[in-house]
Amino acid sequence: MGHVFISAAHKSSGKTTLTLGLAAALARRGLAVQTFKKGPDYIDPMWLGLASGRACRNLDFHMMSRDEIRASFARHGGAADVSLIEGNKGLYDGLDLHGSNSNAALAALLGSPVVLVIDARGMTRGIAPLILGYQAFDRSIRIAGVILNNLGGARHEQKLRAVIAHYTDAEVIGAVPQDDRIAIDERHLGLVPSNEAAASAEIVAAVRERVENSVDLDRLLAIAASAAPLPDATAPAAMMPAGRRLRVGIARDAAFGFYYADDLDALEEAGAELVPIDTLHAGRLPALDALVIGGGFPEERMHELEANEALRLDLARAIEGGLPVYAECGGLMYLARSISWQGETARMVGALPGDALMHARPVGRGYARLVGTPEAGWLPGAPGEEIAAHEFHYASLENLPQGLRYAWRVTRGYGVDGAHDGIVRGNVLASFCHLRGAGERGWVRPFVEFARRRAS
Repeated sequence: MGHVFISAAHKSSGKTTLTLGLAAALARRGLAVQTFKKGPDYIDPMWLGLASGRACRNLDFHMMSRDEIRASFARHGGAADVSLIEGNKGLYDGLDLHGSNSNAALAALLGSPVVLVIDARGMTRGIAPLILGYQAFDRSIRIAGVILNNLGGARHEQKLRAVIAHYTDAEVIGAVPQDDRIAIDERHLGLVPSNEAAASAEIVAAVRERVENSVDLDRLLAIAASAAPLPDATAPAAMMPAGRRLRVGIARDAAFGFYYADDLDALEEAGAELVPIDTLHAGRLPALDALVIGGGFPEERMHELEANEALRLDLARAIEGGLPVYAECGGLMYLARSISWQGETARMVGALPGDALMHARPVGRGYARLVGTPEAGWLPGAPGEEIAAHEFHYASLENLPQGLRYAWRVTRGYGVDGAHDGIVRGNVLASFCHLRGAGERGWVRPFVEFARRRAS
């Protein structure tokens, strides 16, 4: 398979828009395009999956081992004609001094050539030292091409091409004019998710057309074909549990959509039949053995969620009856008594004794570390064992009573109150932090096994 890493000099350079345009353009040629996203991200993968027609996969040093990253990349990329890996932030940005979790480190691990996206607004001769510096900083990283983005016009493009040709050996494979018509709207967590954008297909088509007219796709494919080959990888043999498949509800609608493709696969491999639940419109809760409510933007839809009183009451009764529920971030907010945002309040399910309050700034943001407590119940690992997580929420949970049970102590991050996360109430586990569901230490298999024991 061919593969190429799409990175940038800094964040907000337009690499997500360009990557989805590249994915759509290559898919339109009839190629099987597999997209990957570095880091903990739900929204960009929604757009990339829509553009390519195949579920985008996340590759994250914090949540996955290097062997897991390579195995996932080989497994999913090996089934495609070409893979596009979109980085996060800048090529050399990372958490530590040595860049061990940077985009460059991931490109090196996968043996991927890099195409560097440069936001060229206001730049002329200064683009040369930028490129030279990125090339010289780490000679083991092969910057195989440059895409100039947000150009001011044909004259601006000519100047930049002349400067780059004179001072560097970098190959310009694309030059994209600035065009606000292909910009994707943003809100507090990043891009508006594709499951909410009414014209998402039209947006992807417009970006694809712009990329087709501005980027040398044949040259991009040649760069991808020069990538280091990865060892063959096949899907691990799934040990399907005996007995019937469990009916596991998944809240999937305009309010909730933050799910990793690997986690959904893991649920099915663990013996779950996934039952989509539209929390905005479903009149009642179907027969379920368990329920998963991922993250999203319930605050954007809080009045619609409140208006669907029949489902809220049905869910509250099911939880009271012992339905196993795993909820993350937006899912936790939905299970609370209420959500308050921009001076308005809406009633929610009321299964958790707290009220979600939205703030102007993030309450918890970034990578997290959690240590299991004796209340962790069905979760993998023994009490005292540390697991990796991530969080990004503007909400806090207010008016909590004393004596709540928590699954984790927070050693890095914020969680519910800066010290704890994972409220345990009956058979509900609800957290602000997001965990990896797949893998040996993921939450999926023990959750399904717990639901199976209860259903037997």
